[in-house]
Amino acid sequence: MPEVTVDHREKAYALLKADADKILRLIEVQIENLTMPQCPLYEEVLDTQMFGLSREIDFAARLNLISENEGKALLENLERQLNILHEAAQKSV
Repeated sequence: MPEVTVDHREKAYALLKADADKILRLIEVQIENLTMPQCPLYEEVLDTQMFGLSREIDFAARLNLISENEGKALLENLERQLNILHEAAQKSV
């Protein structure tokens, strides 16, 4: 595989991972400082961010910059981390 292609694939994955990390941090801040997980605003932000990331991942996969499995793993990992945050917030209420 040409080096340039590998570099583009690595960059694409790194950018998607960074976006997933931003979503996680956004939700952490929202839970800690602003709203409870039951709040409609929390749900709206989470749904919008997750939808946007899923579209980015789909686009990168269609361009063969990442595999569908890599994209799926990114989303599943983020969802797992968000579930942990949500459960922790529920316990502290």
